[in-house]
Amino acid sequence: MAAVTPEADATVIRESLADPDRFAALYDRYAAQLYRYAYQRVGPQVAEDVVADTFLAAFGQRTSYDLARPDARPWLFGILTRKLARHHRRERADYRALSRSNPDAVVDGPADRVAARVTAAAARAQLAAALARLSTADRDVLLLFAWGQLSYDEIATALQIPLGTVRSRLNRARRKVREALGDVNPAGDEFADDPADDPADNMEDDR
Repeated sequence: MAAVTPEADATVIRESLADPDRFAALYDRYAAQLYRYAYQRVGPQVAEDVVADTFLAAFGQRTSYDLARPDARPWLFGILTRKLARHHRRERADYRALSRSNPDAVVDGPADRVAARVTAAAARAQLAAALARLSTADRDVLLLFAWGQLSYDEIATALQIPLGTVRSRLNRARRKVREALGDVNPAGDEFADDPADDPADNMEDDR
């Protein structure tokens, strides 16, 4: 039996104009993804609120959705990013608090596991300090790519900025994070410089 292909998001949105209950399908598809991303940025309590606000706003804005775009995920992440902007001070404060955390407090378990956990905690603290020093615009692009797993094109759609601006912001943010970590990247390849990026992109004026 052939697998059933889910309807395109644009189809769901179009049908929801006549049948509002259809919009719930987008919640079922994307709420968990949006929550995971928001959780990493602002913690569980705020994440629940901003995700709920995101879907409420999306429902209200669905009449203006571009039905030529079959995938609504970038649109939803864009709305979520704007909701998260209200909490940027809290987010930055959380990163700074994490950067001051003491990795030596992890003491339980066999020595090898303790050493690994201490190293991981130190890496998280370094990364948090680096993220706290980024501009909001650069941090949004970096984290949509690294944690939201959006492509360059999807980020451009989500933030309503040119693709070149996405590349320049992402390249700049990656470079600042790498420099803050002393050219060591314990955070994974998603935070490493993309060799395909032209260094000249970093000089491009954000528009």
